[in-house]
Amino acid sequence: MMVTVIGRGHSGTRSMSHTLSASGVYMGEPLNVSGDLIPAQEMYEACRIFGKFVEYKGNMTWDFSKVLNMEPVPEFKRLVESFLHTVLESNAEHKGWKLPETILAFPWMLKMFPDIKYIFWVRDPRDCILGPHVTDDLADFNIEYDKTDDVRLRRAISWKYQREIYKATPKPKYCYKVKFEDMVFNQDETCAGISEFLGIPINKIEMRPDSVGRYKTAEGVYMYDFFKEDMDECGYEY
Repeated sequence: MMVTVIGRGHSGTRSMSHTLSASGVYMGEPLNVSGDLIPAQEMYEACRIFGKFVEYKGNMTWDFSKVLNMEPVPEFKRLVESFLHTVLESNAEHKGWKLPETILAFPWMLKMFPDIKYIFWVRDPRDCILGPHVTDDLADFNIEYDKTDDVRLRRAISWKYQREIYKATPKPKYCYKVKFEDMVFNQDETCAGISEFLGIPINKIEMRPDSVGRYKTAEGVYMYDFFKEDMDECGYEY
C-alpha cells in the first residue's frame, strides 16, 4: 500500500504524516519536524515545470485543461522520481510521503501514481493563512495571479488556487477526505475511517485543541468573500 497526503501547507498535514509514521507506514527519509520528505527542491522544481502549463484567466480563475489533457513531461517525471527515490525503492509493505507542495502538481501526480491512496486534507482557511508558507506567493511556482503586496491576501489566493486545482483534478481511484478539525475533536472516529480506507490499524497521536480557531484572536484580515463557497462545501461556518 502506498499513500500520500494532499493538502495546503499549514493545513495540519504534519499531524497526518506523524499519524502514518506512528502506524508503521514508511514515509521516506529524511523527514523534517513537520513530517515532510526532504530535501524538497526537486519537487519544487517539478511544480514550477507544471505551473508553466496552467493558464490564468483573471479574477482568481485558472484553466487547467492543458495539464489535464497532457502527460507529464519527462523532466517532471525525472524530478518527482528522484525526490521520491527512498519511498519508491523501499521494500516496506506500507509506505508513502507527505509534502504540501505535492498539491501544486496534483493532476500530474495522479497520472504518475493512479493506483495509490490519496488522503485529501483540509483546514479552515481562516486558520490556514495565518502563518507564512513557501507556497504563499504562487509566482514562485510559475503560477500567474493578480499580484498584491498584501501578504495575507496572497496567502488567501494561494489557498484558493490549491482548492481549485484539487476540484479540477479527476477524483482518484482511492481518495479519502479528512478535516483537520475532525482529527482534533473526533480523533477516534476519524482514525477509524482512515484505518478502513488504508486497510491498516491507525495509532493516535496527541492533538492540540488550541490549534483550532486561532483566527479568532488574530490581528488583520483573515476572512475573504471568495472563501465562502469552499467553506460551505467543506462544512465550515462563517
